Amino acid sequence: MGWETEEIKVLKSLDSPEMIQEFLDSLDYNPDYECRSPKLVMKRRKAHCFEGAIFAAAALRRLGHKPLLVDMKAWNDDDHVIAVFKVDNHWGAVAKSNFTVLRFREPVYRSVRELIMSYFDFFFNVKGEKTLRSYSLPLNLTIFDNRNWETTDEDLEYIGDKIESLHHFEIVTQSMIARLSLVSETLLKSGLMGSKEEGLFKPA
Repeated sequence: MGWETEEIKVLKSLDSPEMIQEFLDSLDYNPDYECRSPKLVMKRRKAHCFEGAIFAAAALRRLGHKPLLVDMKAWNDDDHVIAVFKVDNHWGAVAKSNFTVLRFREPVYRSVRELIMSYFDFFFNVKGEKTLRSYSLPLNLTIFDNRNWETTDEDLEYIGDKIESLHHFEIVTQSMIARLSLVSETLLKSGLMGSKEEGLFKPA
């Protein structure tokens, strides 16, 4: 199964990372435990963070970027996956999230780690706990081209299995974690603005 004419028109209209982000922001948040292809995301008009990142990777590919995902692991919270891209040797990101503050990043970061750290203070659960703990290096989705990951009806959980298996780099020590403060009530409210309740992680 490939892209249809009308779908290609939509993809062509997403002619910048910012436009891809706007498209993701327009989609409903998908609370279901599944992972559908970019084609089905477009058809169903909903996505969770993993589906959104895969869609963004496919759309970025059409702009000449490599289709790259980075996984961020969390404690007492959902993990987060973003699509990353480079402009003038600096990293940026496009992402779907139930939290407003975990989405787009301008390509101004000199390394993947620097990009990931831009999310740290904004990566929190509904209790306001800062939960980001580690990240993977980028996964290039071209290794799955033979499975037609952009347009298949097949569930893409195998991509999740692959990114889960990658080495993840710790970004905080136990002593740092012990000193972490809760986010402010204002930031917590702004992060949850417009969130879908059934898609929110329920922390212990």
